[in-house]
Amino acid sequence: MARSALMTVMIQAVRKAGRNLARDYGEVENLQVSMKGPGNFVSAADRKTEKTMIEELQRVRPGWGILTEESGEIEGTDPSNRWILDPIDGTTNFLHGIPYFGISLALERAGQIVAGVIYNPASDELFSVEKGTGAFLNDRRMRVAARRALADSVIGCAQPNIGYGDHAAHAAQLRQVAANSAGIRCFGASALDLAYVAAGRLDGLWVQGLKPWDCAAGVLMIREAGGFATDFAGRDKAVETGEIVAGNEDIHGALMKLLGGK
Repeated sequence: MARSALMTVMIQAVRKAGRNLARDYGEVENLQVSMKGPGNFVSAADRKTEKTMIEELQRVRPGWGILTEESGEIEGTDPSNRWILDPIDGTTNFLHGIPYFGISLALERAGQIVAGVIYNPASDELFSVEKGTGAFLNDRRMRVAARRALADSVIGCAQPNIGYGDHAAHAAQLRQVAANSAGIRCFGASALDLAYVAAGRLDGLWVQGLKPWDCAAGVLMIREAGGFATDFAGRDKAVETGEIVAGNEDIHGALMKLLGGK
């Protein structure tokens, strides 16, 4: 598959960082870990991956800014282009030896997300998207699942953990969705969850409390794969608000009704 120069840059960056991350994953028991907050770990591998990504992105696009989970905002000389990076989405999975984690990279241009890559080095699965050209998994075109009935569908979510999220609200939402769907899956890495919706592996998803680096690439993937990804009010503000309801038209609509949206 022919790739644009932009996509080539993005894929090369995540693959380079991913090689080191895969080696660290193989030595997960030896990683030095510090606490970033209750239930929210940051590892030496997380910091090393971010450093590799920043160095590579600044080398190939030196004037572009970078927004990262660990380092925050890195100003660039070009105000119209900004990378949005999560060096490891699913850090807790990574540290527990669970092979469901990934590097998420998106490009924001003039306030719009125009490209994204999500890479899981444990499975060597590369999800990529450019606005207007479609979404792909390892060069194969992705489409959201075609199931129309929520009762036949498997729905993803993000489970609040200790010190994070509204547990009571999530429990209420979980009861509603579980009672009306074929199953709920909570895998622990929202960027990959969104990519799984785009790939048709999950029929839909609802999640709250995300940051731009968690969801910028994945939201664009779902839309380019023919799906819907909105906030809980049905607006095109999922990345800004950090709340997402996603799926094909029917599943998205059914989830919106269950969750009290429009």
